[in-house]
Amino acid sequence: MRAGYLVAPQQIELREAPVPRPSSGEVVVRVRVALTDGTDLKAFRRGHPQMPMPTRFGHEFSGDVAAVGSGVTSFAVGDPIMTVHSAPDGTCYWCLQGQEELCERVMATKILGAYADYIVLPQHIVTRNAFRKPDTVSYEAAAFLEPLACVVHSVELLDPKPGATVVVIGVGGFGLLHALVLRARGAEPVVLGRRPDRLALALEMGAARAILSDDESAVAVKRLTGGRGADAAIECTGVQAVWEKAPAFVRRGGAVSFFGGLPSGSTLTLDAARLHYDEIRLLSPFHFTPRSVHAAYDLLAGGAVDPTPLISARYALDELADAFAQLDGGDGIKYAIVP
Repeated sequence: MRAGYLVAPQQIELREAPVPRPSSGEVVVRVRVALTDGTDLKAFRRGHPQMPMPTRFGHEFSGDVAAVGSGVTSFAVGDPIMTVHSAPDGTCYWCLQGQEELCERVMATKILGAYADYIVLPQHIVTRNAFRKPDTVSYEAAAFLEPLACVVHSVELLDPKPGATVVVIGVGGFGLLHALVLRARGAEPVVLGRRPDRLALALEMGAARAILSDDESAVAVKRLTGGRGADAAIECTGVQAVWEKAPAFVRRGGAVSFFGGLPSGSTLTLDAARLHYDEIRLLSPFHFTPRSVHAAYDLLAGGAVDPTPLISARYALDELADAFAQLDGGDGIKYAIVP
């Protein structure tokens, strides 16, 4: 089979690898669609501490069951499948506290390698975070299960009330997915960004308003909310200066969610008096739980959300390097890699 390897920053090779065979409890998936994402783009640009090179990569995908290991009863060969790339062990301290996204082994036991003809799902993922794809859900939509689960967890942690005004800062894939999920929950997402084409797409995907980011964006949000400020803001850029500006968008008693991660060692300067006297709640969601994966599956299977407008183009597997070169140049939101 063919498999995409990131061998060095800016360097991708397509290599031949053995077709995997499933061990007990495992499922081999014939990949039908794999999506590019921001983590893979960061790794392509400069490497990633959890992806020592050379490494197979890609983790947002859907496909068909090609083989099942002994003991697997939930799937059969030929079943269409949608899944994520990790699952908690269910036994560590954090899992027992109901914080499965922080499981001490969830990152160590994740899988990578969706940019390939086949990928193996280990037993813990098959058991907790894999689903038979409904016929009404396309393979492209099904491949969004993992990023959508991250966004569902983010919104669940924020827990906005119906009708709440929530500012989403950033018009990348995750910012636009937040607009989609917030609208599905009955909130009023206001999307901020610097690209008019992405802002237009945000409106198509359910944003109540789309505002071109500038130094007066916080003033514009206050005008929209009768001078109060938004009920919440979600930072989706992963830019330190934007993290520091995010509290300016929310009202007294509001909440700020830092979804876009910063590099280790980053420090912030925030107005402590504003945080204290206006009782601003700060959140920083990470990863997802089996509950949020199931909720994301329900959103897709029930037709409540359609994330496929985020796919800017489609590439064959042997064009993987071309797809990342395009992303690196600032073109496209997400690309579908179709083996």
